[in-house]
Amino acid sequence: MAEIVKVKNVKKNFGKFQALSDVTFTVEAGEVVGFIGPNGAGKSTTIRVLLGIINRQAGEATIFGKDVWKDSLEIHKRISYVPGDVALWGSLTGGEIIDLFMKLHGGGDHEKKKYLIRRFELDPKKKAKSYSKGNRQKVGLIAALSVHSDLYIFDEPTSGLDPLMEAVFQEEVEKLKHAGKAILLSSHILSEVERLADRVVIIRKGRIVETGTLKDLRHLTRSTVTVETKKDLSPLAELKGVHDFQQKEGNSAIFSVDAPFINEILLEATKLDVKKFESVPPTLEDLFMRHYEGD
Repeated sequence: MAEIVKVKNVKKNFGKFQALSDVTFTVEAGEVVGFIGPNGAGKSTTIRVLLGIINRQAGEATIFGKDVWKDSLEIHKRISYVPGDVALWGSLTGGEIIDLFMKLHGGGDHEKKKYLIRRFELDPKKKAKSYSKGNRQKVGLIAALSVHSDLYIFDEPTSGLDPLMEAVFQEEVEKLKHAGKAILLSSHILSEVERLADRVVIIRKGRIVETGTLKDLRHLTRSTVTVETKKDLSPLAELKGVHDFQQKEGNSAIFSVDAPFINEILLEATKLDVKKFESVPPTLEDLFMRHYEGD
């Protein structure tokens, strides 16, 4: 796949405060990269660097092979961006604002615009000043999805949307991915990232602390095992790789297991006449909290 976004050893200071330190990741065509971290971790600062809004102190940041600061005007012709709080002109209608955004971008697909207005259940005739936060987000999303772009940058895009509209957004992102577009998705909704992302980049205090596919990252933390046997299962508690063993009523227990030991534990459990053995891999939230416990 073609490399669309390249960020390498990017640093950014605000006075004495180091907001970004050696941030490195890529986004390729046809993939969704989930960019996650709590408020203040450096997500929005990184995105502002990519958009050419602020300049970095050091490192390399390119989109389509062009420098994000020097070539920002050229780059913006081929990207769509939706922030977490879309600001609109209150005296214009939603439909007028969508048309304006599309015109500023250089055109777009008006049939797709109509389709998206129906899908997101937006009333385009209402003045923007009467819109709720969720409806303001819909205007930004419809405008961004109605134009032809090669890179889509979403920074908390579903903020204020109800679960039904979140699902609509997720379906549209999957269509973009299948069309070969590159998507950088920053979101607090970890289930959304888990569903959409091919790769995950976790940022903590301005540094990238984890990056990879969910499959890769799941090897770094523990699965949760629930087991029920006919024989006494207490010997399982002594096995290597078993943690937080909790025996329940009868011969049942729940515990966490380091990924490399799951097969060995299953083999030992079969000697106890297994009635139930369930292994649940760690969620993205588990991976996330692994890096933020104690903060």
